[in-house]
Amino acid sequence: MTLIKSISGIRGTIGGNVGDNLTPIDAVKFASAYGTWLKQQRDKKDYKVVVGRDARLSGDMIQNLVMNTLVGLGINVVDLGLSTTPTVELAVPMEHADGGIILTASHNPKQWNALKLLNAKGEFLNGKEGQKILEIAESDNMTFAEVDDLGEITKNDAYFDLHVEEVLALDLVNKKAIEDANFKVVVDGVNSTGGIAIPLLLEHLGVETVKLYCDPTGHFPHNPEPLKEHLGDLSDAVKKHNADFGIVVDPDVDRLAFMDENGNMFGEEYTLVACADWVLSQTPGNTVSNMSSTRALRDVTEKHGGTYQASAVGEVNVVELMKKNNAVIGGEGNGGIIYPASHYGRDALVGVALFLSLLADKKMSVSELRKTYTSYFMSKKKIELTPTLDVDAILKAMEDKYSNENLTTIDGVKIDFAESWAHLRKSNTEPIIRIYTEAKSQEAADTLAEKIISEIKEIANI
Repeated sequence: MTLIKSISGIRGTIGGNVGDNLTPIDAVKFASAYGTWLKQQRDKKDYKVVVGRDARLSGDMIQNLVMNTLVGLGINVVDLGLSTTPTVELAVPMEHADGGIILTASHNPKQWNALKLLNAKGEFLNGKEGQKILEIAESDNMTFAEVDDLGEITKNDAYFDLHVEEVLALDLVNKKAIEDANFKVVVDGVNSTGGIAIPLLLEHLGVETVKLYCDPTGHFPHNPEPLKEHLGDLSDAVKKHNADFGIVVDPDVDRLAFMDENGNMFGEEYTLVACADWVLSQTPGNTVSNMSSTRALRDVTEKHGGTYQASAVGEVNVVELMKKNNAVIGGEGNGGIIYPASHYGRDALVGVALFLSLLADKKMSVSELRKTYTSYFMSKKKIELTPTLDVDAILKAMEDKYSNENLTTIDGVKIDFAESWAHLRKSNTEPIIRIYTEAKSQEAADTLAEKIISEIKEIANI
């Protein structure tokens, strides 16, 4: 069982011992630290925080603990109940709130849950802010409100509809063309809140929808990470119903993947590539993704005359670089679409609407669309190390070894070759080095990964 505290929030497995797992005590302690930090940002009378959750089994318990902790601090709470990460992100500025909390462990299995923390813009906290909250939690220096100053909880069930309305109002969402295309799709909502939000959006876009695992019970029918090996049922359903394509999201609906009309994966890495293709064709500009994302985004960006840049891994880093470079779209290769015209957060609803607009404009099948992009293949591996090994020294040795290549060192070491790349980075939570490689064939990507692994082992004498 596990409890992981980091600058991006706290996540862990439900049950077990305090401090070792995400117990009620830990949830209250961390919510108290966040609320205390929030009150330190501005001296005012009334504070407000938006709180929502995915459908996982522990969500109701954790949400009630978190909300009532904020009430105890004198903070008013807007309770969205079942929601999505991007819905909460949109709700924070719409409510003129001081911050937001999403209770979700994203793609992790059902025994996990987490507190994801937002600022007043509805964006994830930066490293400095997250570190301050961790320090407050460890200090126990938190003062709660007296009885006449307790906060209040207000329930608001309108935000699924408001989120859909916001997506439909985007200039590049071509509602009429989508309606005229008469699409039929299968949606795998992994029995979480995507099973509510995505079909609602599709209904407003005139798309015939076949629901698969769209009952938000929290009993995930398969591993909730939207990868090919977990999606056999979706593949079967797309073929059975003669659908134009399939849609799958993770439990909190910030990751998005597609399946073509033949039941084959479009490629999670290519979700952002396709959405960027549509956006750049209508509003030329720059793009950003993290360093471990496919080179295909660079290709499509340059095709449209824009400039691509890579950030360190982590959504907050992608957003920071997008703002700095005025990127018109960006995100992460795990199917996360960040479209600033909407908001600075990964949003599967926005991704679905942009993808449908592209498909309606191209008037081609999903498999045909996929063939229009350069095919790259990825390998994702890791090396487990003993805690005594100096990971930074190992990465520095690899940097020196490849000093004649095109190197980027803002997040580990990324080596760009002419036809491939390798990204080596250490985990923040365990003694491992992650090795991501990409090439124009799976064999080449795997071979490069094994070469890098053998070199690291030689340097580390393991």
